[in-house]
Amino acid sequence: MELTFRMAERKDTALILSFIRELAEYEGLLSQVEATEKILESSLFDRKKAEVVFPLLDGKEIGFALFFHNFSTFLGKPGLYIEDLYIRPQYRAKGYGTALIRKLCAIALERDCGRVEWWCLDSNRPSIDFYLGLGAEKMDDWTVYRLSGKTLNDLADKKSPCTI
Repeated sequence: MELTFRMAERKDTALILSFIRELAEYEGLLSQVEATEKILESSLFDRKKAEVVFPLLDGKEIGFALFFHNFSTFLGKPGLYIEDLYIRPQYRAKGYGTALIRKLCAIALERDCGRVEWWCLDSNRPSIDFYLGLGAEKMDDWTVYRLSGKTLNDLADKKSPCTI
C-alpha cells in the first residue's frame, strides 16, 4: 500500500466536513461543529483562509490536516498552524500520522516558515503521546485566550461599554 498526499479542491468540501465531524466526535465535541459545506467552501476556496491536505492510501483519503499561516514577529517569518489533524482510527499506529506531520513540515519549509504549531486537548492523551514522540515541544508557558460569540460581537461594537 502506497501513501501519497494531495491538496484539497473545491469538490472535496463535503469530505472535509465529514472529516471535521469525525474528529469532533472523537474529541466529544460534535455538538460544537457549526461549519457547513457552504461556509467551508467559501472560507477555504473563495476566501482562501486555510488549506487542507489529505493523506491517501492507495488513492483513498484516510484523514486530513487543515492548516493556515500565522506570523511570528520574533522570527520575522510566517508559521504554519495546524487547526485539525486527523487519521481515521483503523489507520492509526501505522505511521500515517507521522507521515502527515512530515508532509506539513515539508510544506512549511517550502514556504519559508519558521515553525509549525498546533493545540491539543489536555484530555487527548494518545495524541499528546504521539506529538511528544515526534519531538514536539509542549508550550507550558503560554495560555490560550479566545473571544467568540456575543463577547466578540460586543467588543467589536464601539457603542458597547468596555470594562478596561
